[in-house]
Amino acid sequence: MAPTGVWLIGARGSVATTAITGLLALRSGIVPDVGCVSAQQQFRNVPLPGWDEIHVGGHDIVDTSLEKRAELLTESGVIPYRVFEAVRPSLSEVDEEIRPGYHPATHVGTQSDAARALADDITAFARRNNLTRVVVVNVSSTEPVFPTLPEHGSLDALEAAMAVPGRTVLPPSSVSVYAALRAGCSFVDFTPSTGIRLAALRELAERQELPYAGSDGKTGETLMRSALAPMFTTRALAVRSWTGTNLLGGGDGRTLADAEHASSKLESKGRGLSTLLGREVTAPLHIDNVPDLGEQKIAWDHVSFEGFLGVRMSLQFTWTGYDSSLAAPLVLDLARFTAAAHAARHTGPLGALAFFFKDPMGTEEHRLGEQFAELVSWAGTL
Repeated sequence: MAPTGVWLIGARGSVATTAITGLLALRSGIVPDVGCVSAQQQFRNVPLPGWDEIHVGGHDIVDTSLEKRAELLTESGVIPYRVFEAVRPSLSEVDEEIRPGYHPATHVGTQSDAARALADDITAFARRNNLTRVVVVNVSSTEPVFPTLPEHGSLDALEAAMAVPGRTVLPPSSVSVYAALRAGCSFVDFTPSTGIRLAALRELAERQELPYAGSDGKTGETLMRSALAPMFTTRALAVRSWTGTNLLGGGDGRTLADAEHASSKLESKGRGLSTLLGREVTAPLHIDNVPDLGEQKIAWDHVSFEGFLGVRMSLQFTWTGYDSSLAAPLVLDLARFTAAAHAARHTGPLGALAFFFKDPMGTEEHRLGEQFAELVSWAGTL
């Protein structure tokens, strides 16, 4: 496949840094492709960009270098030391392709100006590296829920509002979407933020004939739920309640400790459960910041269910992992599949990529097995 760009929003965050480090390690052959869905046998004949054909750049509002961020992740156990040492020189090269992102508190000018500058950065990146296409992937921190405004319903109204000095008509995630689409790039939202979930932005994607996918990467607890919930329904067991508690540290822990930031994540995680079970159930979900855990994430679930003759039973499970390690290969997978979809002239929401998301766009299918079967079937058409 032709040289392809991956432009990361939040390029110096934990997930992005792990993905970049992993890409460099895969490219040099020092690690196997464990955890990379797109590298499985089912996709061997799909025209996906190779590891050595992918070029990375991005936006971020922090100025910590990639090398320093990778060093911190190495100390926390996310990146093996030998991998970090092997790719350290290349991290500096990627770091040169990262540009300052948009922050409404520090930006001077209209949101139209901000989007134009972001789009220019992406276009210049593609030109410098002779890229055929660029996939923009949002891996930044979860935003607070943004209020719905009338201007969100129409592209013309939105663009008029964006040009008004002092107006903040879009959250940062949606400014990035607008910039990506104006730059002719496909878009993937790995977060539960507003992003492309506005009618005006979907209208722009249609006009530009671009594909997009999202939202909120499925890496841990929800992955387990999407595999286990169908077991109960196919076995005709009645789930009465499904309680979840998430403990996490690091940047995500600090971000989600704030109730406004956590609300969109909780909505995203909870939305698919009733669909999976075929009815509403009591499903309280909690997210707690535990700084001592660092980059580690622990999820504990308690499922109460009813069997034959009304006998009550329960299932409990604990999931412990490093979220960045689970998320990073999926970011690379999504970039590869979305690039191939763009090359095949697919447009609109890529429902076949639901396998990767908690709250997928373009489909109501949440069952993991069925999602994977759809992914394999769809990929065969690219």
